[in-house]
Amino acid sequence: MTAVTVPPAQRLTDRTVVVTGASSGIGRAAATALARLGATVAVVGRNAERTRRVADEVGGTAYLADFAELAQVRELADRLLADHPRIHVLANNAGGLFQERSTTADGFETTFQTNHLAPYLLTRLLLPRLVDTAQDSRPGLVRVVQTSSAGNLAGDVRLDDLDRAHGPWLRGFGAYGTAKLENVLFTRELARRLRGTGVDAFAFHPGFVASEFGGSGPVATTIKRAAIPTEQGAEPLVRLAGAPRVPAPSGNYFDRLRAPGRVHRQAGDAALARGLWNASADLVGLPGAL
Repeated sequence: MTAVTVPPAQRLTDRTVVVTGASSGIGRAAATALARLGATVAVVGRNAERTRRVADEVGGTAYLADFAELAQVRELADRLLADHPRIHVLANNAGGLFQERSTTADGFETTFQTNHLAPYLLTRLLLPRLVDTAQDSRPGLVRVVQTSSAGNLAGDVRLDDLDRAHGPWLRGFGAYGTAKLENVLFTRELARRLRGTGVDAFAFHPGFVASEFGGSGPVATTIKRAAIPTEQGAEPLVRLAGAPRVPAPSGNYFDRLRAPGRVHRQAGDAALARGLWNASADLVGLPGAL
């Protein structure tokens, strides 16, 4: 595929965009930019005070959910479906890097759940609404946008060890890279399953962004010195959510504004993508088929 650049976003009047991880960082910057373009923004975050502040700033509605609890993801989906008869874009932006290995109340490794399993569940629960919205929208305007990372190049997805119970922890960077590779695999399998529905799916690397992501340790501090501003990091999300047309087939991964971006060799393994989809469905108690 010839390299392409996603064009700037258009006016988004009468469009509803759900942005997770919107209480800070590129999520907040994206929510602000999308609202300025006229979108109705559902601001999803974990921190109550910050999420409500952002919602007030952008004229949107605050939705509180901690992705470390899948019950909260299900409640979030119920509230979004009740409040929004049409959803044009789901921006799965929430996630994080955890320097210490931990397990959620649901029994899953925290990096895996918050970066992949919870967004997978939210997407599955909102998909019927997205598909319905696509039926009376111009083709290609309804999208699922996944914040991934160039960290996917260091990932290693093993269906028999999704919780990374084996091997060194490496201050969470191995688990994070693997989760970002899972984001790419999920996006590609989602695009395959959504063919003919009018809903597209894309993943992107925002660049190395100066935000609160990754904590405040020495490694994070060094990275942030070379980082780009959050508004610049949010630009790929804003464009993929609001461009009148994305000049790349559904399922593509963008390195910032350009596709195809570099991905781990496992990203091209269709059997692995199907296996991850089905394993994720089993873990959250959903059927594999849409």
